[in-house]
Amino acid sequence: MGDMRGLKILSTLAEDGHLTVELVEENLPPPTGHELLIRVEATPINPSDLGLLLGPADVENADYGDGRIVATMPDSARRAMAARVGQALAVGNEGAGMVVAAGDAAQAQALLGKRVSCVPGGMFAQYRLVDARAVMALPDGASAEEGASAFVNPMTALGFVETMRREGHEAIVHTAAASNLGQMLVRIAREDGIPLVNIVRSQAQAATLEALGAEHVLDSSRADFHDRLLAAIEATGATIAFDAIGGGTLVGQILHGMEQALAKGAAYSRYGSDRLKQAYIYGALDTTPTVLTRSFGFSWNVGGWLLTPFLQRAGAETVERMRRRVRDNLTTTFASPYKARLSLQDVLTRDAVLTYNARRTGEKYLIVPNG
Repeated sequence: MGDMRGLKILSTLAEDGHLTVELVEENLPPPTGHELLIRVEATPINPSDLGLLLGPADVENADYGDGRIVATMPDSARRAMAARVGQALAVGNEGAGMVVAAGDAAQAQALLGKRVSCVPGGMFAQYRLVDARAVMALPDGASAEEGASAFVNPMTALGFVETMRREGHEAIVHTAAASNLGQMLVRIAREDGIPLVNIVRSQAQAATLEALGAEHVLDSSRADFHDRLLAAIEATGATIAFDAIGGGTLVGQILHGMEQALAKGAAYSRYGSDRLKQAYIYGALDTTPTVLTRSFGFSWNVGGWLLTPFLQRAGAETVERMRRRVRDNLTTTFASPYKARLSLQDVLTRDAVLTYNARRTGEKYLIVPNG
């Protein structure tokens, strides 16, 4: 077998602040050893992909051509991203496709002709060379679309539950909870009997989660949100939160609600309750500063949570248990509905960019590179 030729998307930031996102042709050599050559059939656009693909560039006023976007990056972002200047970066964390060629290692050969899911990066492409030891073979009959989002959101949702248990908490508060990930977490919580407080931003989003059987769904736009938040935390005993928003005051409001719930019926202490209240920020839907009005005592932590470091700490046995649960429940607990399907060429058109880059809750887009 000779080299395989295909298209992929690259994102390059120049010294002058211009961001170029373009379709380029590449030649992939035949796989060797443990390598697999995958014909990419489906790859989702996740928020983490958008950070690399476009970041905070001005896509509204960008120049759009045939398979190419040139946009201006704000000066502050350009300075913050100085380390990536001049690098043509491949985009796309995860996806699924058919193994069309394999290296001579037995593990690679065993996957030839099978459909697999993987998270190697660079999946916004027609073909991808990956390590056979890092892929997940999809169940017989599973489509690439069903397996395309089998890693980032499912493993993150399961990672929240693992983190909760490892750190001695019994219930979770989750924000932006009507997202694809949030809906998975609702299903996991129901299956595992975990009390879950879901915070959304509209009544329509609340209705989506209630239809899934979520018990505690709070609309932050309602005037009685604070009272309802306290009541839900009291009912569940939640002392850990996972926040996808990042900026604004919501994290502080959640910690305040936890402190109020813990203080009820307890002896007064000017230092607040001695039960640790933990908030993890794992997203940046709001890039403004995180504002904490410290009305929740002294026993609290706010930190960041990222999937890859968590998996590294969790260990191989835990990770394999999580992956097995995802594989066994691809079309139920971990199903991912998509708003629309895009070709690689579609991804770089103005109408598509302005739509998927809006990052509307519950609207997930799928790229079909060879469609």
